[in-house]
Amino acid sequence: MSDQPVDSSRRTWIAITAGAGAVGAAAVAVPFVSTFQPSERARAAGAAVEVDISTLRPGEMLTVEWRGKPVWIVRRTPEQLAALDKLNAQLADPESKRNADALTPAYARNVHRSIKPEVLVAVGICSHLGCSPSSRFATGAQPSLPDDWPGGFFCPCHGSTFDMAGRVFANKPAPDNLEVPPHMYMSDTTILVGEDKKA
Repeated sequence: MSDQPVDSSRRTWIAITAGAGAVGAAAVAVPFVSTFQPSERARAAGAAVEVDISTLRPGEMLTVEWRGKPVWIVRRTPEQLAALDKLNAQLADPESKRNADALTPAYARNVHRSIKPEVLVAVGICSHLGCSPSSRFATGAQPSLPDDWPGGFFCPCHGSTFDMAGRVFANKPAPDNLEVPPHMYMSDTTILVGEDKKA
């Protein structure tokens, strides 16, 4: 072992080189390690969505995204609910029996297709070709709708119409009712879309 003193400038360069190497190793390691974490898209693909409906008034709708799909939450008025009972003869599947396991959970196989009669939770995608219908809650004659329109949803792509429970009217291109996603109430004003373990 040499007794000669180490040159201070050499010591400085060794320290700088070691520091730069550590920074470089960290810069390479962080992105590599982060690849083991699920992406935002992957987390969103299966994650349930918590929705506050405390400010949703009768006759209003809000839209949230679940698994890349628009989910409508509609607070129906007493008049809209009362009209549902009178439409069976005009609907293709009034009791939601067609594709029931895929489209309508057991707790929504009723005339209002929901857990609570006044609140509809439905996927806003037409069962025909995957278009997104628009809300047409006003009743009566309107462009592209019958004169006795009871209110509901209209798909402008090919003319399918759905009532305020997401049930498709007969003789329309859409073969099925709108999907009711799994959901449950965490409280009177909070819905969890994507899970229904307590329903």
